Amino acid sequence: MRIDLSDTTFIIPVRVDSVVRLENLLMTVEYLQRHFLTRIHILEAAPYANRFIPTLIQGDDVAYQFVEDKDPVFYKTKYLNLLARQVTTPLVGIWDADVVMDYRQIVDAAECLRADRCDIAYPYDGDFLDTSDVLRAHYFTRRDLDFLRTHRDKMLSLYTVEGVIGAVGGAILAKTKKYLEAGGENEDFYGWGLEDGERHYRWLCFGYRVYRSDGCLFHLSHPRDQNGRFRSNDHHEKAVHDMNAIVNYTAEELREKFSYRRSSQ
Repeated sequence: MRIDLSDTTFIIPVRVDSVVRLENLLMTVEYLQRHFLTRIHILEAAPYANRFIPTLIQGDDVAYQFVEDKDPVFYKTKYLNLLARQVTTPLVGIWDADVVMDYRQIVDAAECLRADRCDIAYPYDGDFLDTSDVLRAHYFTRRDLDFLRTHRDKMLSLYTVEGVIGAVGGAILAKTKKYLEAGGENEDFYGWGLEDGERHYRWLCFGYRVYRSDGCLFHLSHPRDQNGRFRSNDHHEKAVHDMNAIVNYTAEELREKFSYRRSSQ
C-alpha cells in the first residue's frame, strides 16, 4: 500500500548525458512511485526531444516537460526555479535523478514539515554515499535497498566539503512557500558546483529551521562530464566567490537580492 504524499511535489531537472543516467532516473522515479501517492515533475533540458523519458516513465502522478537547450552546460539552478514556480502543493521535494534511500526517511521528513517543526527537512543524516558501478548494477537488477545498506562501508562519502553539517544536496523536502520566499535557487551558479552549500547557508541566514532524518542517502553512480565537475579553475573560483558572498550577506541583504530576483522573473 502506497503512502499518501499527495501534499508533495518532487521536482527533478535532468540532462540525459548517458544511458546510465537514464537508468538512474528510471530507478529514482520508480522508487518514489512504488512507495508514495505523490506528484513527480520531470524537466528534461536537451538539444532535441528524443521522447525516451515520457515513453519509459508513465503514470498519472508524473508530469514531463521538455525544454530545448543547446547549451552544453546544464543550468540546473535555472530549471529548478522554473519547476518550483509551477508547484501547487504545500511541500516540494528538490530531487536529483540519481538518489534512493529508505522510504521511511522521506516520511519522517514530511511529517516534520507538516507538524511545523521545521521549514527545511533533509531526509538523510548528511551521509551521501556513492554506490560504485558494481553495487549500482546489483541494485538495478534486484532493487534491493538492504543490499546497499549491507555494503555501505564499501562506498565513498560525497560532498563532505561542507564540514560538520555533512552533504546538503541530492534530496531535500521543504515548505514550498518558504523555499520560494528564500529565493529558490541562486542562478548565479551556472553549471555544477557549490550551489547546494550556498542554498543551505542562505536558509540558515534567513533563520529557517532545518531538520535531518536518520539514515544515509545513496547516490547511484554515473559517468561524469563537465556537468558533474568544475569545468575550469575559473569556474571553481567563481563558485567559491559566489558562495562566500552569500555567507557574508546579512539577512536584509539577502532579502533584497532575492526578492528583486523573484520580482524580475
